[in-house]
Amino acid sequence: MRHIFITFCILLISLPPACSQTTKRPLTAQDYDAWKSVQKTILSNDGQWVAYEINPQEGDGELVVEAPATGRRLNFSRGYGAQFSADGTYLIAKIKPALEAMRVAKKQKLKPDKMPKDSLIVVKLADGQQRSYANVASFKVGEDGGNWLAFLTKKEEAKKDTTQKAAKPKKPKKLKGDLLTVQNMDGTETFLFENVGDYAISDQGNRILLAREWLRDTTIVRGVYAFTVRTKATEALDSSSVVEVYTNLTLDKPGGQGAWMSSLDSAKAEVKSFSLFLRDFSKKNNVLVADSTTKALPTYYTPSEYRKPRFSDDGSRLYFGAAPLANPSLKDTTMLDDELSRVDVWTWNDKRLQPMQDKQRKEMLEKNYWAVYEVNSKKVIQLGSEILDDVDINFKLNNTYLLAKSNTTYQKMSSWEPGHTDLYVINALTGQNSLVAQDVLGRSEMSPTGKYVVWFDERDTLWKAYDRKMTTLRNLTKELNVAFYDEEHDTPDTPNSYGLAGWTPDDRYLLVYDRYDLWRLDPTGQDKPLNVTNGYGRREKVQLRYLKVLEDADFIDPSASNLLHGLWEKDKETGILSWKSGADPTVIIKEAYSYLPNSVAKAKKAEVYVFQKGNYAHPNELYYVKDWKQPQKLTNLAAQTDGILWGTSELVSWVSSQGVTLEGLLFKPENFDPNKKYPMLVYYYERNASSLHAFRAPAPSRSTINIPYCVSNGYLVFVPDIVYGGGTPGKNAYDCIVSGVLDLVDRGFVDRKNIGIQGQSWGGYQTAYLITQTNLFKAAMAGAIVANMTSAYGGIRWGTGLSRMFQYEKTQSRIGGTLWEKPLYYIENSPLFYADRVETPVLLMHNDADGSVPWYQGIEFFTALRRLNKPVWMLVYNDEDHNLTKRPNMKDLSIRMYQFFDHYLKNAPMPSWMSEGRTVIEKQRWDMKYD
Repeated sequence: MRHIFITFCILLISLPPACSQTTKRPLTAQDYDAWKSVQKTILSNDGQWVAYEINPQEGDGELVVEAPATGRRLNFSRGYGAQFSADGTYLIAKIKPALEAMRVAKKQKLKPDKMPKDSLIVVKLADGQQRSYANVASFKVGEDGGNWLAFLTKKEEAKKDTTQKAAKPKKPKKLKGDLLTVQNMDGTETFLFENVGDYAISDQGNRILLAREWLRDTTIVRGVYAFTVRTKATEALDSSSVVEVYTNLTLDKPGGQGAWMSSLDSAKAEVKSFSLFLRDFSKKNNVLVADSTTKALPTYYTPSEYRKPRFSDDGSRLYFGAAPLANPSLKDTTMLDDELSRVDVWTWNDKRLQPMQDKQRKEMLEKNYWAVYEVNSKKVIQLGSEILDDVDINFKLNNTYLLAKSNTTYQKMSSWEPGHTDLYVINALTGQNSLVAQDVLGRSEMSPTGKYVVWFDERDTLWKAYDRKMTTLRNLTKELNVAFYDEEHDTPDTPNSYGLAGWTPDDRYLLVYDRYDLWRLDPTGQDKPLNVTNGYGRREKVQLRYLKVLEDADFIDPSASNLLHGLWEKDKETGILSWKSGADPTVIIKEAYSYLPNSVAKAKKAEVYVFQKGNYAHPNELYYVKDWKQPQKLTNLAAQTDGILWGTSELVSWVSSQGVTLEGLLFKPENFDPNKKYPMLVYYYERNASSLHAFRAPAPSRSTINIPYCVSNGYLVFVPDIVYGGGTPGKNAYDCIVSGVLDLVDRGFVDRKNIGIQGQSWGGYQTAYLITQTNLFKAAMAGAIVANMTSAYGGIRWGTGLSRMFQYEKTQSRIGGTLWEKPLYYIENSPLFYADRVETPVLLMHNDADGSVPWYQGIEFFTALRRLNKPVWMLVYNDEDHNLTKRPNMKDLSIRMYQFFDHYLKNAPMPSWMSEGRTVIEKQRWDMKYD
């Protein structure tokens, strides 16, 4: 027995480790739909509660409401759009119909009014009690106060009585609108209003404005009403049997004033004239603010239905849009449609190309310009105009002076040189404007209280400030030996700035970034520029950026403790730092994670924060912070990776063929063995090294490889950075990518005979170019390529209607001149002209509704390779744009792309769609033919 026991122990010890562990598996396409992420996080004002959605890529998600301090947690299946009451006592949210119920309804081809609808829940957080309401279209609560809510319930159509046959009755007049419920949060008091089309609630939650209609005998009457929470009284503000539309209801923050628009023209009328009214609830009469007869507005102007009026926060002004009355259609109704001509007239001096006008048709029809009504003086002032169509308004601070921007003069040249702007200052009390600067290239803004206009001049790379009172222009960074422009900028266009963090109180200083630090600039020019982070960023090579944790904060107080986001350049780690002006920032957290800057938020009335972080091996998790030394993790999305082969990410560097030290990312399979040879996929797009620690979720492809999927299935994935210069983007890509690949091959673990490349758009172009210059790669997949720069140069980006010229002369394509100035550069960088050199099998994707890169570019390359008898396939997803948006198509591309690479790089069988193709008839029969 003793010998048997010893033998058994020896057998146990000698068993391989896998026998005692759970066997891991690679990712599959079936993992995509259920993969979850955190979305739409909100904090209650007191910071006691957090609400967030955990949603799968496809399927039913859930809303989680949690009190981290006590551990209380409430879960609501399919909840979304949550909002806390101002005092944090209640949570209100909508509940989506189950995905399967929607699928069944769509399969039954139900009409929109018969489809499953959202419901509403109101939850008392103290004890979890909840009420629910069906068929809810929308809800509103006071953001800053009150314990009342209003929600709109969709009206259900009455069912027809089919049991009896009777004489056809006279068709009754149909009332529009839905049921509005006004209710206090605990549900003890409820008021109902039928046939409501529009409603609003004040930020203080003390008054609700609604527009409804009803029958008076056989006449439809419409009106605007105000419900006052304190008195529970409903007051008729305006009603009429001839008004056809009441719309754009709004209230000031305290609920003391309301405004609305009305029109005598039918809602279906091609041209409608509106009147804007205001009501001070302490008085008994309405004030006509403006209509088409208002002398202060330009001739034939009327308040615009396409811009909702808005009160300034102090209630002293009502801002609204005004627009010229449109001319009615000139269509000749005496002729048949097929007797009318259909022609666009393109003119050399059109400010905008016809395709651009067509894309902007809706915007042009709805175009309106800011105007303002001074409540106390009862004056209307027109602010904007056809020239000054972009006016910045600070509703919170309600400045007298406003910044207006105009690109009218430069609209024609925007096709080849975009970004030029003239800057004006408008006096909101008079409407008078004055020119500040002409032909500005660079970001511009008005200081919060309206004292200064500042901008970064991209031509001379200086920050400039215009002192409105002194009418003086000052260069703020001229004497500094520091670059405030993007030092890695490598396109022929002027470089952008690193950005503006914000302003100190009362517009005293502005805070701007260099590559690493924050600088304090004095717009008066009296104080010298000061590095308020004390040079810490440059010394430590960490890029510091201010975290605006409260969305409505107007100023940065440098004497207070502020938070900064840090990105350390050497190891790409990120973290959070605390900072006060003039002192070294203090690192709170720094680690090999990606802290998502946009996820950091603070409760309005408490020192409580939330944020998300993750890295390649750990999905982004949500954290709750009362003490930055001990953040509390609220989610456990990392459990999704349990049992799955995942892998690692690392930073690699090499020297290019031009002697430039470059960086890139290398992703390795789990249990990587440096003595083995691995197939490798190479993906690229500009620079990605700084995203070393970013989490990448498994997902079907919109256009590029999914790195976790590829790594989990045994591929190395290499993502090299690319630097450009000299108007030779193709050669630049070759130098950077090929040198990086060869450097990895020399390390011994890359199977040189099985390397593939993949890129989309700009990366797709580089893929197409590379396979004309080298046979290093065994297979290539390229999406949305530019094959022929000479034919693409003068084409249209159909998504915007813009000419493509600017892209080649100024931006990403980096040629740096016109086709007639640099014809050889266009030819030398075009893969099409070297198609006969291609020896690499290539899979193309170019969709027939691509609005960024014309579909014919993919066709040109495909037909050239086809004629040359090269192995080439092209996937064309119908009615899809530059990147896929329809999930079935994304799943389809993922299957085909990995089948393509697996065949060439892993010796997998060639699928039938590659060997046999797929005919139009097979497509009509939905024969997928994957195998």
